[in-house]
Amino acid sequence: MGGHFDVSGKESRLDELNKKLSDPSIYNNIEELTNINMEVSSINNILDEYKKLDRDINGNLEILELYKEDIEEELLDDINNSYSSIESNLSSLEVSTLLDGEFDKDNCYLEIHPGAGGTEAMDWASMLLRMYQMYLDKNGYKYEIVDKQAGDEAGIKSVMIHIIHTYAYGYLKSETGVHRLVRISPFNAAGKRQTSFAAVSVTPEIEDVPKDIEVKDEDIRIDITRASGNGGQGVNTTDSAVRLSHIPTGIVIYAQQERSQIRNKEIAMKILKSKLYQLEVEKRHNEINSLKGSDDINFGSQIRNYVLEPYKLVKDVRTGYETSQADKVLDGDIQGFIESYIRMKRD
Repeated sequence: MGGHFDVSGKESRLDELNKKLSDPSIYNNIEELTNINMEVSSINNILDEYKKLDRDINGNLEILELYKEDIEEELLDDINNSYSSIESNLSSLEVSTLLDGEFDKDNCYLEIHPGAGGTEAMDWASMLLRMYQMYLDKNGYKYEIVDKQAGDEAGIKSVMIHIIHTYAYGYLKSETGVHRLVRISPFNAAGKRQTSFAAVSVTPEIEDVPKDIEVKDEDIRIDITRASGNGGQGVNTTDSAVRLSHIPTGIVIYAQQERSQIRNKEIAMKILKSKLYQLEVEKRHNEINSLKGSDDINFGSQIRNYVLEPYKLVKDVRTGYETSQADKVLDGDIQGFIESYIRMKRD
């Protein structure tokens, strides 16, 4: 089923948020203020896009009606040229109506972990990191790296990015799963084709985790280490990095972006609770699917192939969406994959 673009609902939500911003006490909570401002900006952008589309479509219809019997070829060309722009903007607006899931509006954490294969896989993980950073930069997302572990020779062993944007989870949840690369290896003197894998996971940043998601002291182990860096002033010289291990699930969170050990522990605990709540929601979802006889319960399976040799093709195995513009994809042009996934989940 498709979504419905609720203009009056968005305008009502905007009024509600603006009332909160008019309350002086909001400035005592910088985190809440930031989230409200981001949501206001997001709603304004969507409404502006809707109003522009409305003007463009109705303007063209009025011209066609006015000159329907004797329209100049130049004017008709202008209308035809505007069609592709209208179609593209309408498609983007349509996707925004489909983001109504429980966590879709939330910020999120995106993690990348290389699969087996040593340096090859770690290099592929770093290529994915670059792809996502370029996507985020091009689309105006704010983000910060919570943790990044460099590879021994090249690439990365792991990375976690905190992405701060209204609907960040709604869009980027499509990236969860295993990403497969086929290329001529730059690390193989024989120049043979190499297949590498990396896993991406996306977790919503859940502000109000239900009270029944409890983390018992005996279920966690906390290790304090010295934060790593890129050298020079980037190295933290105090033991402030926190590795939080949740023993029952095996979840490990590593936080080191803050200089305060206490603050890093708070960040790690917040991420852990979000992950535990997400796991509980997925468990319920899988149980419902199993009762329905659905086989769509393989969370984290292979989702996309990136082939660079002997031809170039990037294909999503879930939606069938593909492009031969592999270089553009690796430069952050992944919106087509994201939108096709969102549409598929609502069909």
